[in-house]
Amino acid sequence: MILDKDVVVIGAGPAGLAACVELVKSGVKDIVVIEREPFAGGILNQCIHDGFGVVKFGEVLTGPEYAQRYIDEAKELGIEILTSSMVVNVSCDKEITVMNSKGIYVYKAKAVILAMGCRERTRGAIGIPGTRPAGIFTAGVAQNFVNIKNIMVGKQVVILGSGDIGLIMARRLTLEGARVIAVVEKMPYSNGLARNVTQCLEDYDIPLLLSHTVVNIEGKERLKSVTIAKVDDKGEPIRGTSKKIDCDTLVLSVGLIPENELSKDAGIELDDITQGAVVDENLQTSIEGVFACGNVLQVHDLVDHVSNEAEKAAKSVIRYLDGKSDQQGIVSVKAGMGVRYVIPHTISGKKDAIFSMRVDRQWADAKLNFISGKTVIKSFKYKRLNPSEMVVVNLKASELKGAKSLEVAISED
Repeated sequence: MILDKDVVVIGAGPAGLAACVELVKSGVKDIVVIEREPFAGGILNQCIHDGFGVVKFGEVLTGPEYAQRYIDEAKELGIEILTSSMVVNVSCDKEITVMNSKGIYVYKAKAVILAMGCRERTRGAIGIPGTRPAGIFTAGVAQNFVNIKNIMVGKQVVILGSGDIGLIMARRLTLEGARVIAVVEKMPYSNGLARNVTQCLEDYDIPLLLSHTVVNIEGKERLKSVTIAKVDDKGEPIRGTSKKIDCDTLVLSVGLIPENELSKDAGIELDDITQGAVVDENLQTSIEGVFACGNVLQVHDLVDHVSNEAEKAAKSVIRYLDGKSDQQGIVSVKAGMGVRYVIPHTISGKKDAIFSMRVDRQWADAKLNFISGKTVIKSFKYKRLNPSEMVVVNLKASELKGAKSLEVAISED
Protein backbone atom coordinates (compact mmCIF):
# COMPACT_ATOMS: atom_id res chain seq x y z
CA MET A 1 0.00 0.00 0.00
CA ILE A 2 1.36 3.42 -0.96
CA LEU A 3 0.40 6.40 1.20
CA ASP A 4 0.77 9.89 -0.27
CA LYS A 5 2.20 12.64 1.94
CA ASP A 6 3.36 16.17 1.28
CA VAL A 7 6.37 15.73 3.59
CA VAL A 8 7.97 12.78 5.35
CA VAL A 9 10.37 13.65 8.17
CA ILE A 10 12.76 10.85 9.16
CA GLY A 11 13.72 11.13 12.82
CA ALA A 12 11.88 12.64 15.81
CA GLY A 13 14.90 13.98 17.61
CA PRO A 14 15.54 17.72 18.05
CA ALA A 15 15.98 18.30 14.29
CA GLY A 16 12.94 16.32 13.18
CA LEU A 17 10.71 17.83 15.86
CA ALA A 18 11.74 21.41 15.09
CA ALA A 19 11.25 20.82 11.36
CA CYS A 20 7.76 19.30 11.66
CA VAL A 21 6.56 22.00 14.04
CA GLU A 22 7.78 24.71 11.66
CA LEU A 23 6.10 22.99 8.72
CA VAL A 24 2.69 22.73 10.36
CA LYS A 25 2.82 26.24 11.84
CA SER A 26 3.47 27.47 8.29
CA GLY A 27 0.47 25.63 6.89
CA VAL A 28 1.89 22.30 5.67
CA LYS A 29 -0.24 19.78 7.55
CA ASP A 30 -0.03 16.60 5.44
CA ILE A 31 3.13 15.27 7.06
CA VAL A 32 4.33 12.27 9.01
CA VAL A 33 7.37 11.92 11.28
CA ILE A 34 8.97 8.48 11.55
CA GLU A 35 10.99 7.54 14.63
CA ARG A 36 12.61 4.16 15.32
CA GLU A 37 12.71 4.61 19.13
CA PRO A 38 9.60 4.08 21.31
CA PHE A 39 9.54 7.80 22.20
CA ALA A 40 10.14 11.08 20.40
CA GLY A 41 12.97 13.33 21.62
CA GLY A 42 16.02 11.48 20.38
CA ILE A 43 19.27 11.65 22.33
CA LEU A 44 17.90 14.52 24.46
CA ASN A 45 15.88 12.03 26.51
CA GLN A 46 19.03 10.77 28.20
CA CYS A 47 20.78 14.17 28.52
CA ILE A 48 19.49 15.04 31.99
CA HIS A 49 22.14 17.74 32.55
CA ASP A 50 21.26 21.37 31.92
CA GLY A 51 22.75 23.83 29.42
CA PHE A 52 20.17 23.47 26.64
CA GLY A 53 17.89 26.19 25.34
CA VAL A 54 19.88 29.33 26.12
CA VAL A 55 19.98 30.40 22.47
CA LYS A 56 16.57 29.11 21.44
CA PHE A 57 14.43 29.79 24.50
CA GLY A 58 16.51 32.24 26.52
CA GLU A 59 16.60 29.94 29.53
CA VAL A 60 18.58 26.97 30.80
CA LEU A 61 16.86 23.61 30.32
CA THR A 62 17.76 19.95 30.66
CA GLY A 63 17.69 17.77 27.56
CA PRO A 64 14.30 16.18 28.35
CA GLU A 65 12.83 19.62 29.12
CA TYR A 66 14.08 20.97 25.80
CA ALA A 67 12.67 18.01 23.87
CA GLN A 68 9.35 18.20 25.72
CA ARG A 69 8.82 21.77 24.51
CA TYR A 70 8.72 20.48 20.93
CA ILE A 71 6.89 17.24 21.77
CA ASP A 72 4.09 19.21 23.46
CA GLU A 73 3.86 21.64 20.55
CA ALA A 74 3.77 18.78 18.04
CA LYS A 75 0.94 17.17 20.00
CA GLU A 76 -1.03 20.43 20.12
CA LEU A 77 -0.60 20.82 16.36
CA GLY A 78 -1.84 17.28 15.75
CA ILE A 79 1.36 16.11 14.07
CA GLU A 80 1.48 12.38 13.28
CA ILE A 81 4.60 10.81 14.82
CA LEU A 82 5.10 7.10 14.18
CA THR A 83 7.35 5.72 16.93
CA SER A 84 8.93 2.24 17.05
CA SER A 85 8.99 2.45 13.25
CA MET A 86 12.07 1.79 11.16
CA VAL A 87 12.74 3.36 7.78
CA VAL A 88 14.39 0.60 5.76
CA ASN A 89 14.73 2.41 2.44
CA VAL A 90 14.53 5.84 0.83
CA SER A 91 14.40 5.79 -2.96
CA CYS A 92 15.65 8.48 -5.30
CA ASP A 93 12.04 9.26 -6.27
CA LYS A 94 11.13 9.93 -2.61
CA GLU A 95 9.41 6.65 -1.74
CA ILE A 96 10.02 5.76 1.91
CA THR A 97 9.60 2.17 3.07
CA VAL A 98 8.74 1.85 6.77
CA MET A 99 8.47 -1.24 8.94
CA ASN A 100 6.88 -1.58 12.38
CA SER A 101 4.84 -4.09 14.40
CA LYS A 102 1.77 -3.44 12.22
CA GLY A 103 3.49 -4.25 8.95
CA ILE A 104 5.29 -2.56 6.07
CA TYR A 105 4.23 0.82 4.66
CA VAL A 106 5.42 2.80 1.67
CA TYR A 107 5.05 6.59 1.73
CA LYS A 108 5.23 8.59 -1.48
CA ALA A 109 6.40 12.08 -0.50
CA LYS A 110 6.57 15.35 -2.36
CA ALA A 111 9.50 16.30 -0.10
CA VAL A 112 11.64 14.50 2.49
CA ILE A 113 13.56 15.90 5.46
CA LEU A 114 16.44 13.73 6.66
CA ALA A 115 16.91 14.17 10.43
CA MET A 116 18.36 10.82 11.51
CA GLY A 117 21.03 12.25 13.80
CA CYS A 118 24.37 10.55 14.39
CA ARG A 119 26.00 7.59 16.12
CA GLU A 120 29.19 7.12 18.12
CA ARG A 121 32.50 5.75 16.98
CA THR A 122 33.30 2.47 18.72
CA ARG A 123 36.46 0.72 19.84
CA GLY A 124 36.50 -1.16 16.55
CA ALA A 125 36.41 2.10 14.59
CA ILE A 126 39.59 3.37 16.24
CA GLY A 127 41.37 0.01 16.54
CA ILE A 128 42.56 -0.16 20.17
CA PRO A 129 44.56 -3.39 20.59
CA GLY A 130 44.16 -5.84 23.47
CA THR A 131 41.60 -8.27 24.84
CA ARG A 132 37.81 -7.94 24.58
CA PRO A 133 36.52 -7.85 28.17
CA ALA A 134 33.30 -6.42 29.58
CA GLY A 135 33.47 -2.87 30.90
CA ILE A 136 34.07 -0.94 27.65
CA PHE A 137 31.31 1.49 26.69
CA THR A 138 30.80 4.41 24.37
CA ALA A 139 29.93 7.57 26.29
CA GLY A 140 26.36 7.61 24.96
CA VAL A 141 25.74 4.00 25.96
CA ALA A 142 27.13 4.70 29.45
CA GLN A 143 24.86 7.75 29.65
CA ASN A 144 21.85 5.64 28.66
CA PHE A 145 22.64 2.98 31.28
CA VAL A 146 23.05 5.51 34.09
CA ASN A 147 20.37 8.07 33.22
CA ILE A 148 17.65 5.91 31.66
CA LYS A 149 18.14 2.38 32.98
CA ASN A 150 19.56 3.33 36.41
CA ILE A 151 22.48 0.91 35.94
CA MET A 152 25.96 1.93 37.10
CA VAL A 153 28.64 1.01 34.57
CA GLY A 154 31.68 0.80 36.87
CA LYS A 155 33.67 2.08 39.83
CA GLN A 156 37.17 2.84 38.54
CA VAL A 157 36.83 4.66 35.21
CA VAL A 158 39.13 5.92 32.47
CA ILE A 159 37.58 8.05 29.72
CA LEU A 160 39.22 8.15 26.29
CA GLY A 161 38.39 11.30 24.35
CA SER A 162 37.31 14.70 25.60
CA GLY A 163 34.18 15.17 23.50
CA ASP A 164 31.28 16.84 25.27
CA ILE A 165 29.45 13.62 26.14
CA GLY A 166 32.64 12.17 27.59
CA LEU A 167 33.24 15.27 29.72
CA ILE A 168 29.65 15.29 30.94
CA MET A 169 29.85 11.59 31.81
CA ALA A 170 33.04 12.21 33.78
CA ARG A 171 31.02 14.48 36.06
CA ARG A 172 27.94 12.25 36.05
CA LEU A 173 29.86 9.12 37.04
CA THR A 174 31.68 11.06 39.76
CA LEU A 175 28.37 12.25 41.20
CA GLU A 176 27.16 8.63 41.20
CA GLY A 177 30.15 7.55 43.29
CA ALA A 178 32.63 6.31 40.71
CA ARG A 179 36.25 7.42 40.63
CA VAL A 180 37.15 8.89 37.25
CA ILE A 181 40.90 8.36 37.20
CA ALA A 182 41.58 10.48 34.10
CA VAL A 183 40.22 11.75 30.82
CA VAL A 184 42.73 10.87 28.10
CA GLU A 185 42.79 12.98 24.92
CA LYS A 186 44.88 12.26 21.82
CA MET A 187 44.85 15.86 20.60
CA PRO A 188 46.83 18.66 22.29
CA TYR A 189 43.52 20.35 23.12
CA SER A 190 40.09 19.29 24.37
CA ASN A 191 37.44 18.35 21.81
CA GLY A 192 34.66 19.58 24.08
CA LEU A 193 33.30 23.01 24.88
CA ALA A 194 35.46 25.07 27.25
CA ARG A 195 32.59 25.35 29.73
CA ASN A 196 32.37 21.55 29.97
CA VAL A 197 36.10 21.23 30.66
CA THR A 198 35.68 23.69 33.53
CA GLN A 199 32.39 22.42 34.94
CA CYS A 200 32.91 18.68 34.44
CA LEU A 201 36.65 18.18 35.01
CA GLU A 202 38.29 21.11 36.77
CA ASP A 203 35.47 21.53 39.28
CA TYR A 204 35.89 17.87 40.28
CA ASP A 205 39.71 17.68 40.09
CA ILE A 206 39.59 15.12 37.29
CA PRO A 207 42.88 15.10 35.34
CA LEU A 208 42.81 15.82 31.59
CA LEU A 209 45.80 14.16 29.92
CA LEU A 210 46.31 15.87 26.56
CA SER A 211 48.42 14.31 23.78
CA HIS A 212 47.82 10.83 25.26
CA THR A 213 45.92 7.78 24.06
CA VAL A 214 45.06 4.23 25.12
CA VAL A 215 47.46 1.74 23.50
CA ASN A 216 46.36 -1.51 25.14
CA ILE A 217 43.45 -3.10 26.99
CA GLU A 218 43.81 -5.98 29.47
CA GLY A 219 41.28 -8.21 31.17
CA LYS A 220 39.70 -11.60 30.63
CA GLU A 221 36.06 -11.36 31.68
CA ARG A 222 36.08 -7.80 33.08
CA LEU A 223 38.44 -4.98 32.20
CA LYS A 224 41.47 -4.99 34.54
CA SER A 225 43.63 -2.19 33.18
CA VAL A 226 44.44 0.06 30.26
CA THR A 227 47.84 1.25 29.11
CA ILE A 228 48.18 4.84 28.01
CA ALA A 229 51.06 6.60 26.27
CA LYS A 230 52.00 10.06 25.06
CA VAL A 231 51.66 10.72 21.32
CA ASP A 232 53.72 12.83 18.97
CA ASP A 233 52.42 15.57 16.68
CA LYS A 234 51.33 12.87 14.20
CA GLY A 235 49.29 11.05 16.84
CA GLU A 236 51.72 8.12 17.08
CA PRO A 237 52.57 6.68 20.55
CA ILE A 238 56.02 7.68 21.85
CA ARG A 239 58.15 4.76 23.01
CA GLY A 240 59.04 4.77 26.68
CA THR A 241 56.06 6.87 27.77
CA SER A 242 53.54 4.09 28.44
CA LYS A 243 51.81 3.80 31.79
CA LYS A 244 49.40 1.12 33.03
CA ILE A 245 46.24 2.27 34.86
CA ASP A 246 44.20 -0.22 36.86
CA CYS A 247 40.49 0.27 36.14
CA ASP A 248 37.27 -1.68 35.61
CA THR A 249 35.66 0.61 33.03
CA LEU A 250 36.75 2.38 29.85
CA VAL A 251 34.38 4.97 28.37
CA LEU A 252 34.98 6.02 24.76
CA SER A 253 34.14 9.55 23.65
CA VAL A 254 35.95 9.47 20.32
CA GLY A 255 33.66 11.17 17.85
CA LEU A 256 30.29 11.02 16.15
CA ILE A 257 29.31 9.91 12.66
CA PRO A 258 26.14 11.09 10.86
CA GLU A 259 23.62 8.25 10.33
CA ASN A 260 23.64 8.36 6.55
CA GLU A 261 23.08 4.74 5.47
CA LEU A 262 19.64 5.68 4.11
CA SER A 263 21.20 8.61 2.26
CA LYS A 264 23.82 6.36 0.67
CA ASP A 265 21.19 3.87 -0.46
CA ALA A 266 19.20 6.70 -2.05
CA GLY A 267 22.26 7.82 -4.00
CA ILE A 268 22.70 11.13 -2.19
CA GLU A 269 26.16 12.66 -2.56
CA LEU A 270 28.07 12.77 0.74
CA ASP A 271 30.89 15.01 1.95
CA ASP A 272 34.11 13.07 2.61
CA ILE A 273 34.90 15.17 5.70
CA THR A 274 31.56 15.55 7.47
CA GLN A 275 30.10 12.24 6.23
CA GLY A 276 26.88 14.24 5.85
CA ALA A 277 25.07 15.16 2.65
CA VAL A 278 26.36 17.70 0.15
CA VAL A 279 23.78 20.51 0.29
CA ASP A 280 23.03 23.89 -1.23
CA GLU A 281 22.09 27.01 0.72
CA ASN A 282 18.53 25.67 1.06
CA LEU A 283 19.87 22.49 2.71
CA GLN A 284 18.67 20.54 -0.32
CA THR A 285 20.73 17.45 -1.12
CA SER A 286 21.81 16.21 -4.55
CA ILE A 287 18.33 14.69 -4.93
CA GLU A 288 15.72 17.35 -5.65
CA GLY A 289 13.13 17.60 -2.88
CA VAL A 290 15.25 15.81 -0.27
CA PHE A 291 16.62 18.05 2.48
CA ALA A 292 19.00 17.34 5.39
CA CYS A 293 19.44 19.05 8.76
CA GLY A 294 20.81 18.53 12.25
CA ASN A 295 23.49 16.00 13.15
CA VAL A 296 22.83 13.88 10.07
CA LEU A 297 24.19 16.82 8.06
CA GLN A 298 26.97 17.94 10.39
CA VAL A 299 27.71 17.26 14.06
CA HIS A 300 26.64 20.29 16.09
CA ASP A 301 27.89 21.40 19.49
CA LEU A 302 24.61 23.08 20.57
CA VAL A 303 21.12 21.61 20.14
CA ASP A 304 19.80 25.17 19.72
CA HIS A 305 21.71 25.36 16.43
CA VAL A 306 20.20 22.01 15.41
CA SER A 307 16.71 23.45 15.89
CA ASN A 308 17.55 26.60 13.94
CA GLU A 309 18.97 24.56 11.07
CA ALA A 310 15.89 22.31 11.04
CA GLU A 311 13.58 25.32 10.86
CA LYS A 312 15.62 26.61 7.93
CA ALA A 313 15.19 23.24 6.18
CA ALA A 314 11.44 23.35 6.81
CA LYS A 315 11.16 26.82 5.30
CA SER A 316 13.08 25.60 2.24
CA VAL A 317 10.65 22.68 1.93
CA ILE A 318 7.71 25.09 2.02
CA ARG A 319 9.19 27.14 -0.83
CA TYR A 320 9.87 23.92 -2.73
CA LEU A 321 6.27 22.70 -2.33
CA ASP A 322 4.98 26.11 -3.44
CA GLY A 323 7.11 25.95 -6.57
CA LYS A 324 9.11 28.94 -5.34
CA SER A 325 12.33 27.07 -4.65
CA ASP A 326 15.37 29.23 -5.15
CA GLN A 327 17.77 28.62 -8.00
CA GLN A 328 20.08 25.69 -7.38
CA GLY A 329 23.52 26.62 -6.13
CA ILE A 330 25.81 27.79 -8.90
CA VAL A 331 28.59 29.25 -6.74
CA SER A 332 30.78 26.50 -5.30
CA VAL A 333 31.97 26.87 -1.70
CA LYS A 334 35.10 25.08 -0.49
CA ALA A 335 37.22 24.92 2.64
CA GLY A 336 40.64 26.51 2.37
CA MET A 337 43.63 26.71 4.71
CA GLY A 338 42.76 26.13 8.35
CA VAL A 339 39.12 25.21 7.67
CA ARG A 340 38.15 21.55 7.94
CA TYR A 341 34.80 21.87 6.16
CA VAL A 342 32.17 24.47 5.31
CA ILE A 343 28.41 24.14 4.72
CA PRO A 344 26.63 24.81 2.38
CA HIS A 345 28.65 23.43 -0.51
CA THR A 346 26.98 25.67 -3.10
CA ILE A 347 25.05 28.94 -3.01
CA SER A 348 23.12 30.98 -5.56
CA GLY A 349 25.01 34.16 -4.73
CA LYS A 350 21.74 36.07 -5.04
CA LYS A 351 20.56 36.13 -1.43
CA ASP A 352 21.89 36.27 2.12
CA ALA A 353 23.66 33.05 3.10
CA ILE A 354 24.48 31.36 6.42
CA PHE A 355 27.74 29.41 6.57
CA SER A 356 28.75 26.93 9.29
CA MET A 357 32.18 25.37 9.60
CA ARG A 358 34.89 24.00 11.87
CA VAL A 359 38.57 24.84 11.89
CA ASP A 360 41.28 22.17 11.69
CA ARG A 361 43.19 23.17 14.84
CA GLN A 362 43.34 25.84 17.52
CA TRP A 363 43.94 29.34 16.19
CA ALA A 364 44.64 32.56 18.08
CA ASP A 365 44.21 36.11 16.77
CA ALA A 366 43.09 34.84 13.38
CA LYS A 367 41.01 36.07 10.48
CA LEU A 368 38.33 34.02 8.76
CA ASN A 369 38.35 35.11 5.14
CA PHE A 370 35.75 34.63 2.40
CA ILE A 371 37.64 34.74 -0.89
CA SER A 372 36.28 35.00 -4.44
CA GLY A 373 39.04 34.47 -6.95
CA LYS A 374 41.89 36.50 -5.47
CA THR A 375 39.64 39.00 -3.71
CA VAL A 376 38.77 38.84 -0.02
CA ILE A 377 35.12 39.88 0.03
CA LYS A 378 34.63 39.58 3.79
CA SER A 379 36.80 38.95 6.87
CA PHE A 380 35.93 38.16 10.46
CA LYS A 381 38.41 38.54 13.34
CA TYR A 382 38.57 36.03 16.18
CA LYS A 383 40.61 36.00 19.38
CA ARG A 384 40.43 32.22 19.42
CA LEU A 385 39.07 29.48 17.16
CA ASN A 386 38.71 25.90 18.38
CA PRO A 387 37.80 22.74 16.41
CA SER A 388 35.28 21.79 19.10
CA GLU A 389 33.19 24.92 18.50
CA MET A 390 31.23 25.40 15.30
CA VAL A 391 31.66 28.76 13.61
CA VAL A 392 28.50 30.26 12.11
CA VAL A 393 28.62 33.45 10.01
CA ASN A 394 26.21 35.32 7.75
CA LEU A 395 27.01 37.05 4.48
CA LYS A 396 24.66 39.46 2.77
CA ALA A 397 23.64 39.13 -0.87
CA SER A 398 25.37 42.44 -1.61
CA GLU A 399 28.65 40.98 -0.34
CA LEU A 400 28.26 37.87 -2.51
CA LYS A 401 27.33 39.77 -5.67
CA GLY A 402 29.46 38.75 -8.63
CA ALA A 403 31.14 35.79 -6.89
CA LYS A 404 31.87 32.87 -9.22
CA SER A 405 33.32 30.65 -6.50
CA LEU A 406 33.99 30.99 -2.82
CA GLU A 407 36.81 29.78 -0.57
CA VAL A 408 36.79 30.07 3.20
CA ALA A 409 40.28 30.19 4.74
CA ILE A 410 42.13 31.22 7.88
CA SER A 411 44.94 33.74 8.02
CA GLU A 412 46.84 34.80 11.12
CA ASP A 413 46.35 38.43 12.06
